[in-house]
Amino acid sequence: MASQVLDRLYEVIERRRDERPAGSYVVTLLDAGMPAIAAKLREESEEVVRAAFDEDAHAVAHEAADVVFHLFVLLAARGIQPDAVYGELSRRFGIGGLAEKAARGAGDPGVGSGGEA
Repeated sequence: MASQVLDRLYEVIERRRDERPAGSYVVTLLDAGMPAIAAKLREESEEVVRAAFDEDAHAVAHEAADVVFHLFVLLAARGIQPDAVYGELSRRFGIGGLAEKAARGAGDPGVGSGGEA
């Protein structure tokens, strides 16, 4: 079910990107460009962290949904399909977070993998 919801969400975002309906929030973000999309994703990420410290499960889920939505807008803006992310996550199964980070090399500024699943 979860992957169906995510797939449907991405399809809607792509449709908004391609059809550009008037009044669409997705279109507004895309028109504002990557700096605005990234700023919104950063804002939503900070909100989910604050909600986690408040220990309000409903608020965390609400803010996490906002993060996923804005991440998908960013992916659509860059033409990256969610399957690329799913594939990367699948690749990391069975690889410890520290081992994965070491495999990338010390000079890689990327964020850690999230560890084993």
